[in-house]
Amino acid sequence: MKTLVFISDFFDTQLTGGAELNDGVLLSHLKQLGHYNVQAINSQNVTPETLKDADICILSNFTHLSETNKNLLLHLEYIIYEHDHKYIKTRDPSRFPEFRIPQNQLINEALYRNAKAVVVLSKICKEIMEQNLDISHIHNIGTSLWSNDRLDYIKTLQGTPKNEKFAVIRSSNPIKGTAAAIQVCEQQNIEYDLIEPASPQEILASMAQYTGFVFCPKVLETFSRISAEAKMLECKLLTTPKMLGFASEEIYALKGEELLTQIRTRVQDALNLFVALIDDPPRIQEESTDITVILNCYRRPEYLQEQIESIRSQTIAPAQIWVWVNHHEDNASFDFDSIDADRIIRNDFNWKFYGRFSAALLVQTTYVALFDDDTIPGPRWFENCLSTIKTHPGIMGGVGVLLSEDRYYGHTRVGWSNPNERVQEVDLVGHAWFMERSAVMDLWREVPHCWDNGEDIQLSYLAQKYSGTRTYVPPHPPEDLELFSSTKGMKYGVDDKATSRPTNHQVFYTERDDCVKNAILNGWNPIFRK
Repeated sequence: MKTLVFISDFFDTQLTGGAELNDGVLLSHLKQLGHYNVQAINSQNVTPETLKDADICILSNFTHLSETNKNLLLHLEYIIYEHDHKYIKTRDPSRFPEFRIPQNQLINEALYRNAKAVVVLSKICKEIMEQNLDISHIHNIGTSLWSNDRLDYIKTLQGTPKNEKFAVIRSSNPIKGTAAAIQVCEQQNIEYDLIEPASPQEILASMAQYTGFVFCPKVLETFSRISAEAKMLECKLLTTPKMLGFASEEIYALKGEELLTQIRTRVQDALNLFVALIDDPPRIQEESTDITVILNCYRRPEYLQEQIESIRSQTIAPAQIWVWVNHHEDNASFDFDSIDADRIIRNDFNWKFYGRFSAALLVQTTYVALFDDDTIPGPRWFENCLSTIKTHPGIMGGVGVLLSEDRYYGHTRVGWSNPNERVQEVDLVGHAWFMERSAVMDLWREVPHCWDNGEDIQLSYLAQKYSGTRTYVPPHPPEDLELFSSTKGMKYGVDDKATSRPTNHQVFYTERDDCVKNAILNGWNPIFRK
């Protein structure tokens, strides 16, 4: 029997809000099936031990869930049942024009992207989430959930004689818009009564007596259970449709028995969907054959075999390893046929930093990984990159640079040389790159400002400019070198063959300053400018 852990801030035995009533219907259904060992746990009471034995989790409201437990969930199988907008700091997308949420207002992105599925209550919620999170595993059920008993009770109330007044439900919660509803009534000379808070059943019985219902929420309701109930009770609904998820559904035009019948059907379809999602096997991607590696050889051929061995030993192995050889006398006598590479691309010219990226245009896998010649990755580097790119789509790198002004000099670094515990957005990355093959195309959209330097700057600049692609450094926890992009950079990267060696500092950094200035002049927007 599959163990199903249902997580929510509150349950209907503790609180009678819309989310809790929804969850109650779903929980009751899953328990009655007898197929699952269902455990309902308040989000604030979840522990790592709770999650350890779970085969799958359903995550409802989770404002009290710790960041530690959120991170643990990323590695488990879970479904998000979305009742509001917990991917937004304000919990309200209606504050933003055309529901376009600024990046700095998005939260819990990794949690939504890594979910097996996200279930929402209305078309508008699906559209908003797809637009802002760029995820495709969203299922719209187009309804709240009602028990058969509750729908049966609504049906018994449909013939209730009506007075000539409109109802307004008194709520101490400002987002429910009681004051706004009263104002509408007074402005339009509508006779109304304030219905006091009561049990859900008592509110239904009271509402059934009224001609209409006035509801003016101040945030976008993901569905609006109470509005649908009003229409099932054949009350006229006076509201702001753009603030109701319910209004984005075709059934919004219905009322009375016709609406109730459609709701019954949608509820059953929704319950069936949850069961199908729970029982659906996890999707396993053939990632091990979807990475092409490109190594660069110029003056350090002696490190090639060690690099290749470290890459062949990755927990997620690449499909192929290519070696791009720039001509230099230091590699002229090296036996490249002796190394375990799938392709050797020999050049009679030194194409410097850009040449290897031209080879990346030829790969046929989804992902391409490039390494500097002094970079020996830990065995879980690809695993680290793939995990990060799923939650933070973009260009991954081993050392990230954060600019502090309109030049390269004076920057700060994160990555293997300055470990970061969490994913870090940066302006550019180097030493090791991991990205989708399509991202390489952006590098060639403009002629480089300097062919002798700055390919890392150019890549992140043009990817941001033309594709809106961001750049990240996956976690480099100091206690786990297996996740590192480079394990011997301090040893191999400081010899007299280094391009940035002290004897060349002035020329090297002047060129990079110029590359940064050129990129900003032509549309690059580094993080410090945002």
